[in-house]
Amino acid sequence: MKDPVIVSTGITYDRESIDKWLFSGKNNSCPVTKQVITETDLTPNHTLRRLIQSWCTLNASYGVERIPTPKPPICKSEIEKLIKDSSSSHQNQVKCLKRLRQIVSENTTNKRCLEAAEVPEFLAKIVSSSVDTYNSPSPSLSSSNLNELCQSNMLENRFDSSRSLMDEALSILYHLDTSETALKSLLNNKKGTNLVKTLTKIMQRGIYESRAYATLILKKILEVADPMQIILLERELFNEVVQILHDQISHKATKSAMQILVIICPWGRNRHKAVEAGAISMMIELVMDDTFSSERRNSEMAMVVLDMLTQCAEGRADFLNHGAAIAVVSKKILRVSQVTSERAVRVLLSVGRFCATPSLLQEMLQLGVVAKLCLVLQVSCGNKTKEKAKELLKLHARVWRESPCVPRNMYASYPA
Repeated sequence: MKDPVIVSTGITYDRESIDKWLFSGKNNSCPVTKQVITETDLTPNHTLRRLIQSWCTLNASYGVERIPTPKPPICKSEIEKLIKDSSSSHQNQVKCLKRLRQIVSENTTNKRCLEAAEVPEFLAKIVSSSVDTYNSPSPSLSSSNLNELCQSNMLENRFDSSRSLMDEALSILYHLDTSETALKSLLNNKKGTNLVKTLTKIMQRGIYESRAYATLILKKILEVADPMQIILLERELFNEVVQILHDQISHKATKSAMQILVIICPWGRNRHKAVEAGAISMMIELVMDDTFSSERRNSEMAMVVLDMLTQCAEGRADFLNHGAAIAVVSKKILRVSQVTSERAVRVLLSVGRFCATPSLLQEMLQLGVVAKLCLVLQVSCGNKTKEKAKELLKLHARVWRESPCVPRNMYASYPA
């Protein structure tokens, strides 16, 4: 115990540990008494800290180091003054962001204090205004005019300054670990700042690091969004999410982009937007990538997205247009996890149910899909997966009976 603090129930804990319990773990009860902690302010237990420091001093000969006296947590009024002073000049804004980064890195209590002082809104405003500045059209300039050249240089400097501010604010906003309540407040901003649109623009034009942060923050925001807000998402966002997956700028960004598609694709309109953005082909290409698919969760999410997108006609058409789609999906059955197997069978069933032609079913047979489905029925996997596999096999049998084009010995080697 390095920084003992007392919670409202009267029990003393180490500050870092109780911070994690209350804020990172999203608990609201005292671990010892199980009572609800009504006040989140933590009171330093100076007496116990001095006793611990004295014990450390007495046992210094045994190699025990004396714990330093912890810094007092930042207060809300100091942060509010910092934000207020930042509005006077660009230099003050830079100083403010540097100080905020330092405060965020110290402890979880500071993060909660920053949130109480509406720092997330302040950072979102900086990001939004910087993006607007960078996207504003520059005037047409003549190289023969010295004044115009000076204006051009000033404009470039202004853009660079705005971009550096944006990058710094974006980084702090991500590391702030904003609570669900604050994220909803950012999403439902009444001051005209559309953070989702702003993050989409950064994903489109920002540097790699900023694009990654924008993707990570967007995922957090969409997790707390209402269904109607998700349904009304613009096509541009889908294009940028797929582009992030294509560029694979970082492991975290790729994973967050996948999670974004899982969040936004259950709704019908969004499926069409995702398909138009090229999500089907991107999922298949990612699953084919050994580096990506070596992680079980990645394969599961890819199959979940494919399952949702093949529930619309455009998605099924896109899926069939990809030459490796059926082979890639069937290969994942019984090789990754139960979730992956179930979703892969669902994908093949969606395609088979609505697009069943003798040539398609023959392709499935040649690729070993029928053999895999027969194996699914014999091994211990989920009942839902077995039901879907059985339905798809019945579909094969029906088309086989009804189509004169299918060779009679096609299924000879498989159980009746």
